[in-house]
Amino acid sequence: MKIVRRIGASPRQRGSASGQTCPDIFELADGNFAVIGTDATEALDAELPTDAARADYERIVVITRDTLVRAKADIPEA
Repeated sequence: MKIVRRIGASPRQRGSASGQTCPDIFELADGNFAVIGTDATEALDAELPTDAARADYERIVVITRDTLVRAKADIPEA
């Protein structure tokens, strides 16, 4: 796997004092996306709708609204 580019504003642009440890979204060379966020699997697993599930190796990750809103313009339509 290889990161091709950041999607949206950097943590520093979003107001992180250190610019280093904040949610982030990256596009990968294979077209998938990688997300850095807070692991909320334990807190949200029981809240998943009945038609949603996760594998044992998957985690539920929370990112800030600002992170996703600022990434919107960089997310491809298809």
